[in-house]
Amino acid sequence: MAVSTAPRSTVETRGLAHGSGGPRPVPGTLTQLFFDAIARHDKPNALGWKSDGRWHSMSHRDLVPMVRRAALGLQAIGGRAGDRVAILSENRWEWFVADFGCLTSAMADVPIYPTLPAEQMVHILNDSGASVVFVSDAVQAAKIAQIRPDCPGVRTVVSFADPAPAGVDLTLAQLLAQGAMLDTPDRAAAWEATARAVQPDDLATLIYTSGTTGLPKGVMLSHDNIFSNVAASLPILGARGDDTCLSFLPLSHIFERMAGHYMMFAAGVSICYAESIDAVPANLLEVRPTLLCSVPRIYEKMYARIMENGAAATGLKRAIFFWAIGVADTVAGEKLAGRTPGGLLGLQYALADRLVFSKVRERTGGRLRMAVSGGAPLSPAINKFFIAIGLNVCEGYGLTETSPVIAVNRPHAIRIGTVGQLIGGVEVLIAEDGEILTRGPHVMHGYYHNEAATREAITPDGWFHTGDIGELSPDGFLKITDRKKDIIVTAGGKNLAPQPIENAVKTNKYVTQAVMIGDKRKFPIMLIVPNWDNVAKWCGYKGIPTDNRTALLTHPLVLAKMQKEVGKSFTGLASYETPKKIGLLEHEFTIERGELTPKLSVKRRVVDKLYADVIDRLYAEEAG
Repeated sequence: MAVSTAPRSTVETRGLAHGSGGPRPVPGTLTQLFFDAIARHDKPNALGWKSDGRWHSMSHRDLVPMVRRAALGLQAIGGRAGDRVAILSENRWEWFVADFGCLTSAMADVPIYPTLPAEQMVHILNDSGASVVFVSDAVQAAKIAQIRPDCPGVRTVVSFADPAPAGVDLTLAQLLAQGAMLDTPDRAAAWEATARAVQPDDLATLIYTSGTTGLPKGVMLSHDNIFSNVAASLPILGARGDDTCLSFLPLSHIFERMAGHYMMFAAGVSICYAESIDAVPANLLEVRPTLLCSVPRIYEKMYARIMENGAAATGLKRAIFFWAIGVADTVAGEKLAGRTPGGLLGLQYALADRLVFSKVRERTGGRLRMAVSGGAPLSPAINKFFIAIGLNVCEGYGLTETSPVIAVNRPHAIRIGTVGQLIGGVEVLIAEDGEILTRGPHVMHGYYHNEAATREAITPDGWFHTGDIGELSPDGFLKITDRKKDIIVTAGGKNLAPQPIENAVKTNKYVTQAVMIGDKRKFPIMLIVPNWDNVAKWCGYKGIPTDNRTALLTHPLVLAKMQKEVGKSFTGLASYETPKKIGLLEHEFTIERGELTPKLSVKRRVVDKLYADVIDRLYAEEAG
């Protein structure tokens, strides 16, 4: 079904800077991508997954009849071109089959985060008009069973798990069996003809944004929206047929779906699905990937664990670790300046690499040659650290509405503190208020059933308002300074960008999460979720009991220690930017409590509301 675009109102787009990533890719479709990848690659391990304690694989040749029978099975249960099909599942090979089964049937799929509670799915299913829902297991099946009376459009629930959990109409195996019964040469030819007849502007998917207020909006992405992003990103990141990736970010998010799903498949990369987020460290050692796509939170945890292990060492081992870190930091500076470290520095780095960094890289499997970071800002200090130890992390930038990539650092041209240069076909304009606007084949066709929101987001001449504040350098590197909605305006009229300050604080080993508060207040404060393991060790040295974590939140010595540690990151800030007080929170922010989006970004306004008592107390103390 073709995507329609609502009329767009006139919006002022005079800009301070304009940049273009070059020619746009030739329009295409995701069904074309599928057939081209199958024709180009013939690997026995196109997909990999772990079950029953061992890894299994599926070849490119096996994928074709599997996808075809999924498509024919959907037709057998009443599916038609233009239908919407929801996928509620963790990453697994069945997700791949369900997705391409829909796309090659000219249907649009609606991915749903498996972490969402049942009540938040009602709007998504009803607004999208999903008639079929794929669920991964009994847990997800129970959610749909709970809300099914409220979703009259849902005709069929199909489970990846076998036997079928309660509330499920049939299993994927049964759906494939129905498809196999229809899989005659004539029907197979008709299926391929339907798939190849899909047009670039046809709707491929509806992705519902998490949003901090109001109901989620369905982002309409066409086949070419995503195809163009794959075509422009692939030559930049250089994925190859001899590469392996570990897929663990949710496929329901456009970042993993474009980069870890379509782009990897197009390049012939072996895609291995992690068992879970918790199993990622073990799966890294088993799969030994060469490519990785992740969000900053994962890199932050890796960095914290490496630094904790180094600090926990004693004697000579500890001295060697921190000597190596110092050498690597100097070498990273040379590399980023375009120089090759040599002489004594080169010899020192070779020794540091042999004694320390090679062992660190082994924890990722020892073969990782490139990683991509997206979804949220990555701390420059953490980015430099990974480059220093020989793990290039290419930070990029985009949104669900932009399919998603707008810009990304090239593996051999990384500029820390930026999100890199624009990809092909993408234009960027910096508006007078600093907001980043973008135009090109990557921009969505609008919000489903929401013309008003579409007109507000996209100008008549196609510029999409990202809601981010940024700068574009003369040589084309884009820098994000903050979210427009996150900019804090103090009561004195000062504008503060909290994200760079928060990112600096999160590099401290005593900090897990940090959120700056201060909009319409006289001064900013900061809420801190401590790294309780490290705080407990420090308390042990000081003889402070740790059996009651709630009591530690207000313990004078703990507060003083955390104020001192957090304050180290405030050096160089203007007085009006510097948080005057910190408050400690007992638990990490979670998706379930609504404090995090599914891509693990903090919802600042939700945190502000949920912890109003803590915030009010801090301001009252300072006033007193």
